[in-house]
Amino acid sequence: MIINRLEFMHRAQIDQQTLEVWLQEEWLLPNEIVTDMEFSEIDLARATFILDLKQRLGVNDEGVGVILHLVDQLHGLRRMVGALLPGDPDETLLQK
Repeated sequence: MIINRLEFMHRAQIDQQTLEVWLQEEWLLPNEIVTDMEFSEIDLARATFILDLKQRLGVNDEGVGVILHLVDQLHGLRRMVGALLPGDPDETLLQK
């Protein structure tokens, strides 16, 4: 599902300034189209994660960047393992 900028800010419960900072930090990487940006449900989940890190856990901006980088690496490794193992990687790994 594609979400425009205004709907994304509303659903993520963030303001324009916060969104601009997150985009500048590259914490969110939406698809850019000619007139606006398109956000996905994954972007929305990531925004919720960022808010949890900052508000509930008190992580500072530097820490958020580090955590997001590590999460991205973890997802990349998971995709690689999934490509190498037959079937569902989660089930295959749990059986070993």
